[in-house]
Amino acid sequence: MLTLFLISPILSLLIFNTHSYRGSMASIQERKKNGKPSYTAKIRLKGHQPVFQTFTRKTDAVRWANQTEAAIIEGRFFKTAESQKHTLSDLIQRYIRDVLPRKAKVYVEYASQLKWWEEQIGDVRLSDLSTALISEKRDLLSRTITNRKKQMSPARVNRYMAALSTALNTSIREWEWMEDNPMRKISKLKEPRGRVRSLSKEEREHILAACKGSVNNNLYLAVVLALSTGARQQEIWGLRWSEVNFETGFITFTETKNEEFRSVPLKGHACELLLEHYRIRRKDSDIVFPSKKNPAVSYDFRSPWKKALVVAEVEDFRWHDLRHSCASYLAMNGVPMLTIAEILGHKTLSMVQRYTHLNADHLTEAISDMNRKLFGNRS
Repeated sequence: MLTLFLISPILSLLIFNTHSYRGSMASIQERKKNGKPSYTAKIRLKGHQPVFQTFTRKTDAVRWANQTEAAIIEGRFFKTAESQKHTLSDLIQRYIRDVLPRKAKVYVEYASQLKWWEEQIGDVRLSDLSTALISEKRDLLSRTITNRKKQMSPARVNRYMAALSTALNTSIREWEWMEDNPMRKISKLKEPRGRVRSLSKEEREHILAACKGSVNNNLYLAVVLALSTGARQQEIWGLRWSEVNFETGFITFTETKNEEFRSVPLKGHACELLLEHYRIRRKDSDIVFPSKKNPAVSYDFRSPWKKALVVAEVEDFRWHDLRHSCASYLAMNGVPMLTIAEILGHKTLSMVQRYTHLNADHLTEAISDMNRKLFGNRS
């Protein structure tokens, strides 16, 4: 039998489960902040450590209280003392301090994203970190207006979610601060099919000229590497000398999106430039493009890259489109789809097809060549 008692106008609703276990008591306490209510469910069972969780809806709090109390009694629920002791802020600060320095390729992006989470819910204890609360903040992210005066894209929201989930998983596996990841039940936002954008010959020449004339001496090399290898932004910006083998002529990317090593040939102009850069490298860092302020962190090329695009007068083009361009160049040179997939690190051919849309000049040339062969040079 479930009995409900209203305690006061401050809205403390007590739930007593009296039908089978003495000393069993759960309470739902409502609080309002800026006019918005939140409901904290607390469970105190004799012989067990108190546990609690915060929700945005009372029905969720009541459901959690009933299910959790039953799980505790049946031995199916366990909240570590560490999750009661530490806040999300504690977790994020430790992750940035102890773990991120080993992930140079994602350091800048992950640090920025995790600090956003810390600002939003950093004071929440890990034991109170619920799926509903994180989902609420995810929806807030999706409504955020970026510096470009546009609503944050689903892909970018998903990257914020991935950064937090990675940090939470580390606290579970390595620190034993949590028992389970509350993000496990949260679905990624559906991302629109990737856009198709690659450089024309004229655009490529303009961009390379602008990068070569940039005040940043490494921008040209970074762009040439991207066009030559098809590597992702994080793989290029966070490239390490230990991943480069000049003797074999290969770069082996060790920190990839799918967490699998990938080797890509290093040839021609890209190899010559990288070898020249190696001779004048910083000896206190393994990172090919280290930050000037902190050599343990990779350089952020966003500012010089944006300026180069302005100088080159190339519009609607992003760094990731260099990867699209590389895939298109490979396809235009007759490279088989399976080989392109291996170079780019894709698991399926369908993922490659979105990159291999040939530009208008190449298509025109192909059709003209076919017509000449079929009909000769008739007008």
